[in-house]
Amino acid sequence: MDQRQALIAFGALSQETRLHIVRMLVVSGPHGMAAGSIAEKAEVSPSNISFHLKELERSGLITQQRESRSIIYTANYEALGGVIRFLMEDCCGGNPAICAPAAAVAACCAPATKEELQ
Repeated sequence: MDQRQALIAFGALSQETRLHIVRMLVVSGPHGMAAGSIAEKAEVSPSNISFHLKELERSGLITQQRESRSIIYTANYEALGGVIRFLMEDCCGGNPAICAPAAAVAACCAPATKEELQ
């Protein structure tokens, strides 16, 4: 991840509702959540949630997929890991032991895909 991409991601996450949405989608795993469910859990109007979802999608932190009549949003684990790796890239002047806990989080793999779970 380069600095420009990181700034876009941090800009998207710097708003309370969007940060809450990303955290909900991380918890929901590869199954994601429908836009209506996200709006309901975030206690935000459908038009407002649509705005926030577009911003998060533009930043690359979430993705969407149409399933029947619903649009399902999921966290982009690779992009989120990229944000963490960007922050930790030059951690502690080359002393990896200090950054090991954060590095382990950044290196963790995404949850299993829907296909892998079936």
